[in-house]
Amino acid sequence: MNDLAFLRKEPTAARRGLESRNPRWAQSLERLLLLDESHRAALKEVEDMRARRNAASQEIGKAKAAKDEQKASQVMEEVARLKTAMAEKERHLSALEEQLRAAALEIPNIPHSSVPPGRDEADNPEVRKTLTPRAFDFKPLDHQSVGEKLGILDMAAAAKLSGSRFALWSGHGARLLRALGNYLLDRHAKSGYLEVHPPYLVRPEVMEGTGQLPKFDADMYKTVNADGEKTTTLYLISTSEIPLTNLVRGEILAADALPMKLTAFTPCFRQEAGSYGKDVRGVIRNHQFDKVELVWITKPEDSLAALEQLTRDAEAVLADLELPHRVIHLCTGDMGFASRKTYDIEVWMPSESRYREISSCSDCGDFQARRMAARFRRDAKSAPEFVHTLNGSGVAVGRLAAAILENFQQADGSVSIPRALVAYFGADKIAAAR
Repeated sequence: MNDLAFLRKEPTAARRGLESRNPRWAQSLERLLLLDESHRAALKEVEDMRARRNAASQEIGKAKAAKDEQKASQVMEEVARLKTAMAEKERHLSALEEQLRAAALEIPNIPHSSVPPGRDEADNPEVRKTLTPRAFDFKPLDHQSVGEKLGILDMAAAAKLSGSRFALWSGHGARLLRALGNYLLDRHAKSGYLEVHPPYLVRPEVMEGTGQLPKFDADMYKTVNADGEKTTTLYLISTSEIPLTNLVRGEILAADALPMKLTAFTPCFRQEAGSYGKDVRGVIRNHQFDKVELVWITKPEDSLAALEQLTRDAEAVLADLELPHRVIHLCTGDMGFASRKTYDIEVWMPSESRYREISSCSDCGDFQARRMAARFRRDAKSAPEFVHTLNGSGVAVGRLAAAILENFQQADGSVSIPRALVAYFGADKIAAAR
């Protein structure tokens, strides 16, 4: 959630930032500011009425003390009329408060000034590129074909169980995913991240805290449990960013507790709505996937530097696994809803002769913290301030496995295992099926 005081004070700057994302957000801002104006006018009216009621109560006490029953009676009648009018005004104020919050929740984060302007992914500048893609002396297969030939990936079996856009890994494929998860967690733990094993089901307000709700409700899987007259709704997490970031929800942290660096390896559940016909093969775009997530909670002045380090931490994984990759800086029109600055890491996929996203690292500023009421105090006498939150994939495990199958496939149908992963996998290759 954006700082309403800033939007009110600097509407031109806010409008410019939101328009750089999409012109339609400027209209949403105008609606929000109009609601804010109406809300403040209604609030003043109610506060004036409350002040008059309080003053009248004192007048009644003074009149009775002076035995002026006529005066006391007149003021009591005024207070009765005032209470009736106030009830209606307070109902109106409450309705405006709900409308104002709903409108504020719908508006995305304002991009940082260092974010390049642009409309879509075509306008994302490349920051750096690491390792040269391998030159194959045969035509490389896509990861689904490699996995199926090895007997370790079965998309048809997954479809029989769950429908399209699900994957079933078995044998060496299942071992590869497990090895990758353990390797990634150990790698990030050595970099100072605290490993967390969070719940996979969370409350609606937790989803709202990180920005998944209300905007992405249609993309989420949720459960509804009816117990008599009580109904409980829980959402399956689409990323462990959600529970990890919300660990500081409603908290006031000590300054020396920051930065917090957290990591988790969890399944993620996300309906790929609107993506029909896109990436229908393999595991690039599935409804269920595994991911190691990285989350930072920082002081405001530290978050931009933290984003650089978080991105390096995610990128280091690909370097260790000898996978060619690049980092791109997302332009204003291509950033996620809650982000104010984002780097994407893309891994080389030989079958497509192009880079594909495997990690997205974002600095959300205080956008999520305002939704979660997550704050810190610099010292005992300081007023609480909102923390800054950051998150990044460290990395998507299914896509990482796919990249290994494609980049390390051999002419005989086998797949070599990257040296950094051999100790976790237990072998240096997956032999070709006989």
